[in-house]
Amino acid sequence: MGLWKLVRGVRQLELHRLILVLIVFCLLSMAFLAYFVSNSPKIKEAPPMPFSDCGGVVAAAAGGQRAPLFLPPFTVRQRTVKAVDNSRTEPVVLVFVESIYSQLGQEIVAILESSRFRYHTEIAPSKGDMPTLMERDIARYALVIYENILKYVNLDAWNRDLLDKYCAEFGVGIIGFFKANENSLLSAQLKGFPLFLHSNLGLRDYHINPAAPLLYITKPNEVEQGPLPGDDWTVFQSNHSTYEPVLLALTKSSEALAHLGPHRALHATVVQDLGLHDGIQRVLFGNNISFWLHKLIFVDAIAYLTGKRLCLSLERHLLVDVDDIFVGKEGTRMKVTDVKALLSTQNKLQTLVPNFTFNLGFSGKFYHAGTEEEDEGDDMLLQHRHEFWWFPHMWSHMQPHLFHNVSVLAEQMRLNMQFAQEHGIPTDMGYAVAPHHSGVYPVHSQLYEAWKSVWGITVTSTEEYPHLRPARHRRGFIHRGIKVKHCHFTVKLDNLIQKNMKESNPCHDKRHKDIWSKEKTCDRLPKFLVIGPQKTGTSALHSFLTLHPAITSNFPSPVTFEEIQFFNGPNYHDGIDWYMDFFPFPSNVSTDFMFEKSANYFDTEVVPKRAAALLPRAKILALLINPVDRAYSWYQHQRAHQDPVAINHTFHEVVTAGPSASKELLTLQNRSLKPGTYATHLEHWLVHYQARQLHIVDGTLLRSNPALVMDGIQQFLGVTPIFNYTQALVFDEGKGFWCQRLEGGRPKCLGKSKGRKYPEMAPETRAFLTEYYREHNLELLRLLNLLGQALPTWLREELQSTSWS
Repeated sequence: MGLWKLVRGVRQLELHRLILVLIVFCLLSMAFLAYFVSNSPKIKEAPPMPFSDCGGVVAAAAGGQRAPLFLPPFTVRQRTVKAVDNSRTEPVVLVFVESIYSQLGQEIVAILESSRFRYHTEIAPSKGDMPTLMERDIARYALVIYENILKYVNLDAWNRDLLDKYCAEFGVGIIGFFKANENSLLSAQLKGFPLFLHSNLGLRDYHINPAAPLLYITKPNEVEQGPLPGDDWTVFQSNHSTYEPVLLALTKSSEALAHLGPHRALHATVVQDLGLHDGIQRVLFGNNISFWLHKLIFVDAIAYLTGKRLCLSLERHLLVDVDDIFVGKEGTRMKVTDVKALLSTQNKLQTLVPNFTFNLGFSGKFYHAGTEEEDEGDDMLLQHRHEFWWFPHMWSHMQPHLFHNVSVLAEQMRLNMQFAQEHGIPTDMGYAVAPHHSGVYPVHSQLYEAWKSVWGITVTSTEEYPHLRPARHRRGFIHRGIKVKHCHFTVKLDNLIQKNMKESNPCHDKRHKDIWSKEKTCDRLPKFLVIGPQKTGTSALHSFLTLHPAITSNFPSPVTFEEIQFFNGPNYHDGIDWYMDFFPFPSNVSTDFMFEKSANYFDTEVVPKRAAALLPRAKILALLINPVDRAYSWYQHQRAHQDPVAINHTFHEVVTAGPSASKELLTLQNRSLKPGTYATHLEHWLVHYQARQLHIVDGTLLRSNPALVMDGIQQFLGVTPIFNYTQALVFDEGKGFWCQRLEGGRPKCLGKSKGRKYPEMAPETRAFLTEYYREHNLELLRLLNLLGQALPTWLREELQSTSWS
């Protein structure tokens, strides 16, 4: 019994000590916490802003950033803005869309394209891996946009952590949209954020917060009075210092939700997350971007979050053309009151846009061709002629593409110039517009020639290049020294034009066909191309094809002989008219097959895109031989043409030359080796043409059994009738290859420069090149298997003679 009392006493003593220790620990913890709170800043310093490439860091208010409007004033502390280097981030936007058909996703892409911002779209993953965010040490994206912000907040932990770390490390911002629907909760907290959403509200009287940091193009001014469209708006509410409202509105109904405060309170529909919560800056929209003000804020958000690397310039060059001056039926022309209104409008606009001046396009033939009141309007325009700019239309307002004779077209222009000189209208603007943009694109070369000779035109405009719709895809270009701007331009002309125009097929666009010369026809364009590469037997293939009664080649060029070489060099800038002049008018459009062969098309990178723009339905023939033999043939070709590098170096020296070799030697090496990387070049073509449009011609088999190869080509092209090449060809023992059979069985072969016999290649050089092309040939093998194309004879032999798997 005594022992039990002793044990119980000891236990009670230990319990008392334990409680005492816990009390002391709690007191110390409270003291430490009180010290930390009293000596720490209430608000963390804002994350540094990205470095600006577009004209200066966005400044906050004077003296630093201001208090977020969500918070009472006493919690505010000054925060400074720093610049950081974002050189490790590519200026590309990553857009996560709900689907390729989603409306908001398409609107986002439309704005990015209109702004000329580079972007990449992905279907937003709910589960699964993120797209690749890094390439070596470079971040691939400077901004992330979520069509549905819930797809971001509900990412699985792994991908969310991966994306957030990426954004924090590289200063990448996020833009997100929340579009409420009938299933949305009326009130909810955004998962993982100190931010509440209140949805399906009707709002009115939009306000812009003048202190919002992201404002750039958008300027806070008068309130947008009246109700906002729809009753599916979402507003944001938070008491955290990281959130700054950008756009605010009142609720429509006087029965405002209690947790939203009084009816007259402003509620944020777009908020800017300054990154004080987790180091990532964001902009969140409580609706889509259909409302016009959201489009402006969206563009400003992109500019702010990318440090203005992706932004629209504040500089605008505005030109308003007023076409058809003096043109029109009686009762539709300008009167004195209309001219006064035009002058009054111009004066008002000049108070907003310095030196703004209307640009009037005139057709002098119709001067004084209206009613008496309208003729007085004509006179008043001329009385004030020095208050306007002027540009020439056509004298009779006819479309230029209807004039096929450049002399007649030029005479029409001279009549208009004579009228201008007689009435004191300036004629030195260097700018003209064709009625209905006829002849500008598709190009009517007579128009450009007459413009330059009569008016000295250097600039014109069109809506048609490359197509009328969608407008955001329009571009300008330069043709024969005349800059062609696209209509509705808002920045410097030189920023809008492409130095080189990309020709497209006028017959694939009804509007283009309507303003194209009736003397021209797309039937003069080739149905298939022989693209090379060089030194594979393309000349022989060309000669065999032209034996077919339904197949016609282009007219020869005085410079490049049977090859036009249109898509790969300076000839491309001579335009579609120049190209079509090489082809005859077909006698039967449905059965005649026209083609051209230019062997350097195969490995010239710009050619597939250009060819597909003009000839999207064309079929493509590529002729392949062993790349080792092709390289040797090119070297021998250069020796035959007295290339000093080829003459002074052995073939082995050429192909094994290192990077320190002379520029001339490396150029010859490149032209010898590069075309033989067949798979790489074929993949470029397959970006722009479908696999069913491509046919691989076995160059080795063409040399040994051309009739069999030509039968396969006829079947691929769908040409009729089937031509009997067995009877049309004969083997020439002296030349060592097949030639055309003439009457009596005599052969007609290609010239002396074709089919040369060379010394045997050195075994060590062949071994070197076989190894050099090993991986390239394996890629070709995979590609041809993927396309379902038969393997060329030489490639099968390579497979059999090596240990390739």
